[in-house]
Amino acid sequence: MALPALGLRGYGEPQVLWTNGWRLDCDSKGTLMSHSNETFCVKGLIRGNCEHVYFSKFKLEALGDAKASSPNYRKICRNCKCGQEEHDVLLSNEEDRKVGKLFEDTKYTTLIAKLKSDGIPMYKRNVMILTNPVAAKKNVCINTVTYEWAPPVQNQALARQYMQMLPKEKQPVAGSEGAQYRKKQLAKQLPAHDQDPSKCHELTPKEVKEMEQFVKKYKNEALGVGDVKLPQEMEAHGPNRTYIPGGDRSTAAAVGAMEAKSAEHKRTQYACYHCKLNMKEGDPAVYAERAGYDKLWHPACFVCSACSELLVDMIYFWKNENLYCGRHYCDSEKPRCAGCDELIFSNEYTQAENQNWHLKHFCCFDCDNILAGEIYVMVHDKPVCKPCYVKNHAVVCQGCHNAIDPEVQRVTYNNFSWHASTECFLCSCCSKCLIGQKFMPVEGMVFCSVECKKRMS
Repeated sequence: MALPALGLRGYGEPQVLWTNGWRLDCDSKGTLMSHSNETFCVKGLIRGNCEHVYFSKFKLEALGDAKASSPNYRKICRNCKCGQEEHDVLLSNEEDRKVGKLFEDTKYTTLIAKLKSDGIPMYKRNVMILTNPVAAKKNVCINTVTYEWAPPVQNQALARQYMQMLPKEKQPVAGSEGAQYRKKQLAKQLPAHDQDPSKCHELTPKEVKEMEQFVKKYKNEALGVGDVKLPQEMEAHGPNRTYIPGGDRSTAAAVGAMEAKSAEHKRTQYACYHCKLNMKEGDPAVYAERAGYDKLWHPACFVCSACSELLVDMIYFWKNENLYCGRHYCDSEKPRCAGCDELIFSNEYTQAENQNWHLKHFCCFDCDNILAGEIYVMVHDKPVCKPCYVKNHAVVCQGCHNAIDPEVQRVTYNNFSWHASTECFLCSCCSKCLIGQKFMPVEGMVFCSVECKKRMS
């Protein structure tokens, strides 16, 4: 359903305006069609004239000078406060651009293609379409299954076998729970702001240069893409290959050596590097070149060692004999701001509640006031200033029905709370103070004795 017009003039075709944290899709009349929160900063140019445009908390003046009444550095939804990965924000071509840029200037350029129009690298996802005839009573109908991503191998039977070894809820079949899981992991494991300085908030020229060097380093030293193979085909790369001993070249010796090699081959077991269990004969395995071909993984075991999530599209980062997703590899190298979710390249930053923060991003999660030197309360791992906590999050006293100040002592039983005072924590019948006394709770009420409880029942 179209939202109110924005007052845009001079448009002859649908437009997309990127402002500080909002994407505005407008039709030819300037009517706002849809919006998505906290996606990009000002990014793009609108043809035509634009005077004063009002929408929610934003006021655009003569384009470009977009201002918001609250900071836009948080990569979260303004309404529900959840991250981008919880919303289907990015379109598939935007995801492909992000991964394409990740593979740019690496050995994996065969997985990208540059558009003639703008030269931007695009990820060439291997989409697999399977058709299975299904017998019906009279006719034979065709059941088509489309995988939004599949391993880039020539043998489709091997790719299909790989997919079947993944948990069903993680198989990226178009329109399924698995496809949504893949999109969520693309957003979470490979944040655009971990590789592209233009997606970051107010980096200094020095920080931009440092980030570019950091990205170049991890592309050269850690980034990789898994390879799906049958372990038997990879024997030549690993230590398990058996060679015929030299020396005695008699026929009997040669036959004996061949028999020994055959027996050794039958005994060869390939153990998964993650779960340590043996691979089943004929099952495909995932190899990681940076780890060496003496290591292999079950398809479902090719996961990040930090978050244990399946490595999206088999994109991995190798460090200290462990696989990581992009996010957690970067976390192991640089501090990450808990406010904006970006890596910190500044020498000065704040540490609080076992998290790191840019100096000006340690703010109240509700009102965005800076918390340096202020009293704050952690709510769902987010700092909230005292006034906002009392207003929005504080528990209510069952006695006086007022919010309980976070610095004031309270009594809590089950989901009910009271001020720990002689005015509030009282017997619901005779008003006797119960601090330090035994009491009987009944649905938000407390009693000093069985008699008082019976009187109120």
